[in-house]
Amino acid sequence: MNTRSGREPEGFADFVRARGGSLHRTAMLLTQDDAAAQDLVQTALARAWPKWGDAQQPEAYVRRIMMNEFITDRRRKWSGELPTEQLPDRGAPDDTEQVVARDGLIRALATLPHQQRAVLVLRYFHDYTERQTAEVLGISVGTVKSHASRALTSLRIAPQFSLAPEGGRR
Repeated sequence: MNTRSGREPEGFADFVRARGGSLHRTAMLLTQDDAAAQDLVQTALARAWPKWGDAQQPEAYVRRIMMNEFITDRRRKWSGELPTEQLPDRGAPDDTEQVVARDGLIRALATLPHQQRAVLVLRYFHDYTERQTAEVLGISVGTVKSHASRALTSLRIAPQFSLAPEGGRR
């Protein structure tokens, strides 16, 4: 279908309804910010719109656009944000280990370089193979392996990911 006419490409709205939540979750893991995640998804969908009919695997196509936009956008400009020791409170505290572990993981993910974070999100959150991850990011399988290895090593030693009380390690 010709998208230059301004008409919606066939299947586009159905795709957004079905996969929009998953795309947003991926964007949240990458950006660590709801507004930035929404912008990233919207940008990816807007870029996919003109060539929607040509995409043989629409979800992979949109995810690749998201990953490329996330990585290149971070290279283009500095957001002015500086990392802090602790995240601000996000509501009523929940002391379960699962919540603490998830918070630690998210904070530790935020410390990784963007390319390493993108590899981990695709490999372990979306369960992509090394080859699929390489295709989406436009890098070699060897680069996927090295980014994953370095990222996992960083996460293993990240203080944000420790469940130990202040001042101690597990």
